[in-house]
Amino acid sequence: MLDQTPNNLAAYCWSIADLLRGDFKQSQYGRIILPFTLLRRLEGVLEDSKDAVLAEYEKVQKMGLPEEAQEKLLLRATGGLSFFNTSRMDLSKLGETGIKDNLESYVQGFSADAREIFEYFNFGEFIGQLNDADLLYKVVQKVRATDLSPAAISNHDMGLTFEELIRRFAEGSNETAGEHFTPRDIVRLTTSLVFMEDDDALSMPGIIRTIYDPTAGTGGFLSSGMEYVHELNPQAVMRAFGQELNPESYSICKADMLIKGQDVTNIKLGNTLSNDQLYADKFDYMLANPPFGVDWKKIESSIKDENSLRGFDGRFGPGLPRVSDGSLLFLLHLISKLRDSTEGGGRIGIILNGSPLFTGGAGSGESEIRRYILESDLLETIVALPTDMFYNTGIATYVWVLSNKKSDERKGKVQLINGVNLCGKMRKSLGSKRNEMGADDIATITRSFGAFEAEDARELNKPVEQKSNRGRQSANPKTEAPKTFASKIFASHEFGYRR
Repeated sequence: MLDQTPNNLAAYCWSIADLLRGDFKQSQYGRIILPFTLLRRLEGVLEDSKDAVLAEYEKVQKMGLPEEAQEKLLLRATGGLSFFNTSRMDLSKLGETGIKDNLESYVQGFSADAREIFEYFNFGEFIGQLNDADLLYKVVQKVRATDLSPAAISNHDMGLTFEELIRRFAEGSNETAGEHFTPRDIVRLTTSLVFMEDDDALSMPGIIRTIYDPTAGTGGFLSSGMEYVHELNPQAVMRAFGQELNPESYSICKADMLIKGQDVTNIKLGNTLSNDQLYADKFDYMLANPPFGVDWKKIESSIKDENSLRGFDGRFGPGLPRVSDGSLLFLLHLISKLRDSTEGGGRIGIILNGSPLFTGGAGSGESEIRRYILESDLLETIVALPTDMFYNTGIATYVWVLSNKKSDERKGKVQLINGVNLCGKMRKSLGSKRNEMGADDIATITRSFGAFEAEDARELNKPVEQKSNRGRQSANPKTEAPKTFASKIFASHEFGYRR
């Protein structure tokens, strides 16, 4: 393959679907294509250390050690990777006659963390079905034909390739891609806003920082946070933590972290609100894009119990939003995870729709949560984003930045930034996503946030939208209002009201 851009790679990987048509449902394509792509990537990452691992494996086998002890010795032979494979097989050596058994044995040769990833995809089941349909050999040949080694495609581009595959999978199975990942332009903006106030992390060699996403999806936010710090300070050590509800997204997130050398035992599977598996941990940075407008009926009793029995010692002391929208529960969860201000404090970037801002009158659960955030002086800024920015919805969205270590000039104040016009039209829409933010748009917002100054509405140099010339044209066409950008600063108490 000549031009290995993420979109071209994703299109090539997705072309496996041409082989599957007729024997498999469209909703199953992704469950076959994703793990095969992942397998090819892991194989590429392990290529350089494969001989050393096999030589070590021969020695270790004679020692009669338990699996855990064997793993530790074999990991040393990888030269710094956090996984390995002890099978002499690879995708080019599976043969045609015993391909099913050979492939299953190859996958079983991975270390436990990598093996678990394939188990969550039910990979073994699909290997059997492909074999029964006489397609397994053909699919393996197709996957083999592309080079997914780190030398050919970077971790960043591989992440984008996985995201595009998931988007296609979600489209094909009538799921919402937005449940699985956040567009990269929004990720970049949120990451920049959260990290820009921490000069130490961006400059001191050897500094250690933790980053957490309670709705980790495929790990886009975690990867972006680590990349952002690494670009500015290659000596900084970033430790990633996350939890994800969807098993396939969890598998991809785990694979991504595995390839990046992270400790993948910090990536958990399960419902963050009802079963927080990192309950004792506090973090330096948190980034999240919880699902918009999703109800919490299924976990209502455990949330209400925590609220009534534990109060402010639990996560939901300030109040509970209505059951039809759990966004504010995720925000309260994140606030409870802020590292104590005496230990350096923490910062949060969370993407929310309009509901947490406007729903609920004085005295309601939503209003009490907002009051708690303002009275605790945690809110630094809210940025209004353009519409049509997400894959599964065109609604208005906002980035909230919160911190328990505000600079003196920000104490008792909240900055509101109107970035609704900071975008350009995409050449080709992706689902509901028709707009994207360029580097200059993101810089306009981060500069305004960093300067912490009010700025009256100023006109942006943005092209006026082209109106269709079909049908009857108005004799007095309306003139388009100029596209503007503004920033306002308010005292926290100005947001309060009483009934």
